[in-house]
This record gives sequence, C-alpha cells and structure tokens, in this order.
Amino acid sequence: MNSSHLKMLLSEYEKKRMQAIYAAEKRKNDLYQMHPQLQKIEDEISKEAISVSKKILTCKDRSLLPELNKKINSLKKEKQSILSSIGKEESYLKPHYECEDCKDTGYITNSYECVMCHCLKQKLFNLEYNKSNLSNLEKENFEHFSFSYYSNEVNEEKYHSNISPRKNMEFIYKLAHTFIEEFDNPEKKNLLFTGNTGLGKSFLSSCIAKELLKQGKTVLYQTAPVMLDTIMDYRFGKDNSSKDIYDSLLNVDLLIIDDLGTECINNMKFSELFNIINTRLLNSNKVTKTIISTNLSLDNLFATYDERIVSRFVGHYHICHFFGDDIRFSIKS
Repeated sequence: MNSSHLKMLLSEYEKKRMQAIYAAEKRKNDLYQMHPQLQKIEDEISKEAISVSKKILTCKDRSLLPELNKKINSLKKEKQSILSSIGKEESYLKPHYECEDCKDTGYITNSYECVMCHCLKQKLFNLEYNKSNLSNLEKENFEHFSFSYYSNEVNEEKYHSNISPRKNMEFIYKLAHTFIEEFDNPEKKNLLFTGNTGLGKSFLSSCIAKELLKQGKTVLYQTAPVMLDTIMDYRFGKDNSSKDIYDSLLNVDLLIIDDLGTECINNMKFSELFNIINTRLLNSNKVTKTIISTNLSLDNLFATYDERIVSRFVGHYHICHFFGDDIRFSIKS
C-alpha cells in the first residue's frame, strides 16, 4: 500500500466528513429558524437527559431511567409529527455521508477491531491498480447496455451456433444478473467470458463491477499479463509493494482478470495463475468471486493451460461464449 495515497485519501475523507456535518448543521439551523418549536423540543430533550444523568451520578438511582425514556420518546414523537407535517424526515437533520458504513472516516470500528472500510479499500485499488480500467463506469454500465448491437440472424455457418448472437447475449445477460444477485452464495459459479474482441466481454464485466460496487463490494481489475508479471516481481523481491496487490488478488471480493491468454506463459506463471484461481475458490473467511475474460476458444484454453487450471474453469465457472459481429464497427457507423 502506498502510504502517500492513503494519507491523501484520508485527508479527502476528513474534508468530506466535515462538509457533511457542516451541511447538516446548516439544514438544522435553517429549519429551526422557520419552525422554532423543533428547537424547543430539541432543547427539552437535552435538558431532560442532562438533569437525569446528574441525579443518577449523585444519587446512583437508576429508577429515574424509565420516566426519562418515557418523556424523551414523547418529545421525539412530537418532533417527528412536526417534521412529517412539513414534509421532512428525521434523516434530513443528520449528516449525509458518502459512505454510511464508515461515516466518511475510512474505517469501521466495532467491539473487537478497527478495519478499513470497503470504500477506502476500493479507492486505493483504483489509485494503485485499477488505474483507467474502471474509470469509465458512468458509461459502461447496465443503463447503457443494448441488445441492438447483436444480430437476430441465425447463421450456423457464420456463427457456429444454432441461435442468434442476440439470443445468446440475452442468455449471458441473465447469467450476469444472477451472478450479481447470488454473489454472496459460495456455491454459485464464477464467470468465464470467451470470444473474439469487440463483442462486449469487457463492457459486461464493467457493468457487473458497477453493480457490485454499489453494493459495497470491492473490485480489482487486472489484465493477465500485468497480474502475472506483478506476482513474479513479488516472488523475486523486485517490488516491495507487490505483496499488497498479491494479498488483494487473493482476497478482493471481485477479481476481474482480462485478456487471459495474451501473457507470456511459463511453468511458474502457470503455477501462480492456478494458485490465484484455486485460492479464491477455497477462501473460507469470505466469499470471493472471479470474472475471467479471454479471446481464446474453449479448445484453445485446453491446449494452452494445464488440466488443473482448465478443470477449475469447467467445474466452477459458467463458460459464456460471445459471438457475433464486432460492436466497435457498429458504434463507429
């Protein structure tokens, strides 16, 4: 992990948090000026709580708590009634954080530990590893997905299938949504996208990534050549920061491996690729899923990779074959 990146992000988090708190105070003050009764109720709640707390501390008499709770609940109901009458909810008066899980601190604290929030992890991934690969999610998402780029023509000679490219894509599209909906089920399969370039494999991967990011999952994108070269650097001690990405490759919620088959392969890389794929399948601490995209056909995968790797694909991945005409030419025209 790059400490300068972390320091920069934490500084941004602090600014966001303070802005959210300031904006909430301004909303509250503006509303209380328009509806003074809300301010009176808020003051009364504080007054009652302070008064009883003092009595408990001095007299150690906790019998006052039920009466206090009764008064405070009554005041809160009165406050809620006023808010409802002016079309506001209680949340209107509270800070609106970008991440409600960590309240824009970057960390989640419970009784046992303080852990980095998924939102901060993802920002670090984006800065250090994903770079531009997940930077276009505003366009590459399901809202911009269209079946119109896929032909309705059934042409076995051209497409080597007895269904049309569009019908095939509709099936893959449903699989993608099922993958998202059942992501937390360790029994459900991963995804392997095969097919020629320009058929939407990377686009669909981005669509899935976008949905899972909205659910608070962490996503790491790597091309196969970069991923395996990084692992080699880690194994040979060439890059001190490589251990961070290696650990992330094993434990990130969703790993997207693009361009499998374009890497310069050797026995060590075979072993490392198998280790990444197999470890993510066997993770016991959390559910980790993988999407792999390749231009290689299934036959070529069998010819290129050893049986251990391909058996994982066959047994633990939905193999989705993309076919049709290059979408990029359709877009240009």
